[in-house]
Amino acid sequence: MPPNTPLPPSAPDAKTVHAWLHTARFLIEAPQLHHLPDLEVPEIAFVGRSNAGKSTCINTLTQQKRLAFASKTPGRTQSINLFALGKQGATDAVLADLPGYGYAAVPQEAKRRWQQVMANYLVSRPNLAGVVLLCDPRLGLTELDEALLEVIRPRVEEGLPFLVLLTKADKLTRAEAHKALSIARLQAGGGEARLFSALKKQGLDEVAQLLWQWAHPPTDPDTPPEAAP
Repeated sequence: MPPNTPLPPSAPDAKTVHAWLHTARFLIEAPQLHHLPDLEVPEIAFVGRSNAGKSTCINTLTQQKRLAFASKTPGRTQSINLFALGKQGATDAVLADLPGYGYAAVPQEAKRRWQQVMANYLVSRPNLAGVVLLCDPRLGLTELDEALLEVIRPRVEEGLPFLVLLTKADKLTRAEAHKALSIARLQAGGGEARLFSALKKQGLDEVAQLLWQWAHPPTDPDTPPEAAP
């Protein structure tokens, strides 16, 4: 590593990071991109097929039972929902819950519209600081997941943090989990892959600390400090 290169920030202890995530609160529901507010704080997007466990994952990470709406009708959520993070009412990061995709009962026209909204968001959202793609490891990455990977690949190659999160890991044997993780790491295309179980709290601390690091990037040492008032 060249001299004067800033080291990645080490996340605080797990208790502190979980307390930060627990501050999550609903910010806005945006059915289209133009309804999203212009924000300067880092934004972390959660994407994945319907039934991949996205809402459950967000609720588990934030220790809130109904922050992200887990519909009994997969594919029902049609909007991007933003949740603000930050202690004492301040906002230092945002979580973005994107619509689940790929559910068979949803009309094709609606599927295409949601997919286009998500693709445009992932390509153009200026404050996007990381993407978490949730995947049921028993199914693996599907064609729709692969299509989403292609959309964000240029931004990942430019340095956008990306994580394939294999949910429902408690349903796998040790050998199955190892195989699924190895495949996901190959498919992540420069991103990371981790196992996660909301039921067993597997991977909870590691993912929470990773999100904190994404939301708190290192400060460029060459940037002069602001003048004191």
